[in-house]
Amino acid sequence: MRPILNCRLTRFNLLAPFILGLLLTNIVCAEKADQDKPLILEAEKVSANDVKQFYDLNGQVLLIKGSMIVTGEDGHIAVDPEGYEFVDVIGNPNEVASFRQRREGLADEFMQGRGAQVTYDSKTEFLTITGDATLKRLLNMQMLDQLKGWKIEYDDVKQYYRVIPPNDAKPEDLPLARAILSPRRKATLEK
Repeated sequence: MRPILNCRLTRFNLLAPFILGLLLTNIVCAEKADQDKPLILEAEKVSANDVKQFYDLNGQVLLIKGSMIVTGEDGHIAVDPEGYEFVDVIGNPNEVASFRQRREGLADEFMQGRGAQVTYDSKTEFLTITGDATLKRLLNMQMLDQLKGWKIEYDDVKQYYRVIPPNDAKPEDLPLARAILSPRRKATLEK
């Protein structure tokens, strides 16, 4: 009985530095300074309800808030009482919707995505891209991670990617998702 326990402890001891390294890596989220920046809206037509903090944009939509840039054909933006935006932008057959935002931490790290529809909740830092979706994590304009699929969800707080196939997907449609993921930096411990 004792040798099995020692074997399990040895496996745990081998995994402990790896688990600790994952826990100690820098957690990088969306640029926090973006929250204090003005919301710039451009479109062919903008309807604004400042009382309800709801904005409709039609035709060549451009939304800028700090390092966040969202483009598309039509969009809806709702701002909650705390000042967080919920953005929903769709593209058209000729032009997809796109999202780009600098991440907190490293100077030139960005998340960049494209698809038929882009939805972003700045409070939860949750991004959803639907319809022939792509999402890239870039550092100094070099791709680190890339995802492709019908629908991509990205939780920037938890740093969690999820690629979802369409509801009517068939086995012969495979592959329905593709990911290229770069190795994470090793954590260093200082005494």
